[in-house]
Amino acid sequence: MNLRNIYDSRRIWKMVLLAVSLILVAVFIYFSNTLVKDLAKQERERMEIWADATRELTTSTETDVDFLFRIIHGNRNIPVLLVDEGDNIIEQRNFKLPEPADTAKMIDEYSAVNKTFLTKKLDKLRNSTNKIEIKIDDSTSQMLYYEDSDVLRRLAYYPYIQLAVMLLFLGIAYFALISVKKAEQNRVWVGLSKETAHQLGTPISSLMAWTQMLESMGVDKEIITDMDTDVHRLSVIADRFSKIGSMPDKELTFINEAVESSLAYMRTRIPKHVTLTVHTEDDKNCGVMLCQPLFEWVMENLTKNAVDAMSGQGRIDIVVTSDAQHAHLYVKDTGKGIPRKNFKNVFNPGFTTKKRGWGLGLTLVKRIIEEYHGGKIFVKESEVGKGTTFSIEIPKVK
Repeated sequence: MNLRNIYDSRRIWKMVLLAVSLILVAVFIYFSNTLVKDLAKQERERMEIWADATRELTTSTETDVDFLFRIIHGNRNIPVLLVDEGDNIIEQRNFKLPEPADTAKMIDEYSAVNKTFLTKKLDKLRNSTNKIEIKIDDSTSQMLYYEDSDVLRRLAYYPYIQLAVMLLFLGIAYFALISVKKAEQNRVWVGLSKETAHQLGTPISSLMAWTQMLESMGVDKEIITDMDTDVHRLSVIADRFSKIGSMPDKELTFINEAVESSLAYMRTRIPKHVTLTVHTEDDKNCGVMLCQPLFEWVMENLTKNAVDAMSGQGRIDIVVTSDAQHAHLYVKDTGKGIPRKNFKNVFNPGFTTKKRGWGLGLTLVKRIIEEYHGGKIFVKESEVGKGTTFSIEIPKVK
C-alpha cells in the first residue's frame, strides 16, 4: 500500500467516525427531547388537576376541603399564577420573587416589587401555551398560568450543555492528537533527512575522486565538466537534506536573482517542447531573507510538477512581483489542472496523482516556505484541462 492509499484510507475512517459521532449525538438529543416532552406532559396533567381542585374548592360545599388544599399546596416546584377575568392576580406560587433594595421600607417596597415582577410574568405567560381556563360557572372563569419547573428547564438544556462539553473535549483531543502527530512527523522528517544526507556523503566523495581520476586519464573535458555538474548537484541535494529539521541560515537575497539562479539547472533538463519563461518586474532591489539551497528546491519541485502535469509539452510562466510587504511568485503551467476540492490536499503527505509518486514534494515545499521562511504557498487558481497557478508569498526586507 502506497502513501496515497494510506491517506485515502485514513480519510475514509475519519469520515466514518464523524458520521457515527453525528448519529450518536442525534440519537442522544432525540431521546433527551422525548424525555423533556414526556415530563412537560406530566406537568400539564398536574396543572389540570390543580385547576380542577381550585374549581371544586370554589364551587362545591360537599368536597373534602382538606384533600383539595393538599393538592393545591402539594405543588412545590411549578410556578403558578391564578388570575380572574379582569387579569387581577388572585394567587401565585413557587416564583422566586426579587428581594427589596431598601430594607427600611421592606413591606411597601416588597409589595410593589412583587406586583411589578408578577405583572411582567403574566404578560409573558399570556403568549405561551402553558395556560388552563377554569370555568367557575356560566358567567365566571379564571385563568391558570404556569411556567416549566426548574427540573424541566434544566433537563431541556442538559443535552445541549452535554453536547457542548463533548465537542469541547473532542476539540481538545483533536488538537492534542494533531500536535502529537505533527511532532511525530517532524521526527520522521528530521531522521529521514539526516540519514539521507549521511548516506549520500560517501558515494558523492567517491564520485568526486573518480572524476579527478578520469581527468588525469585524458577523458574529454566536456564529459568531465558534465559529470562535475551532476556530482555538485548531488552535493547540493545532500546539503538540502541536512538542513531539514533545524532552522536554516538565511541571507539577504534579491528575489529576481534567486529565481533565475534556481532555474538555471532546470532550463537545460526540461523537455524541448516545454517553454519556461520568467517575468520579473523592474524593482530589482526587492530583498528577502532566503536559504538559497532550500529555495532552489522549492522552485525546482514546482517546475518538475508542472512539466509532469503537461506530459512534457506546454508552457511554464513564472511571474515575480512585489508590494509593500511581500515578494510574490506565481508558477503557472498549461497542464491537466487540479480539481478545486484538492487545492489543499495537494500539500498533504502521501497525496499524489502520479502512479509512482510518494506525495512528499509539495509537503516539503510548504514546510520550506511557511515554516522556514515565514511565507505562504497555495493554489491560486486551477482549471481541469487548462492548467494551474501556484502562488508564493515571502516577506520583504524593508
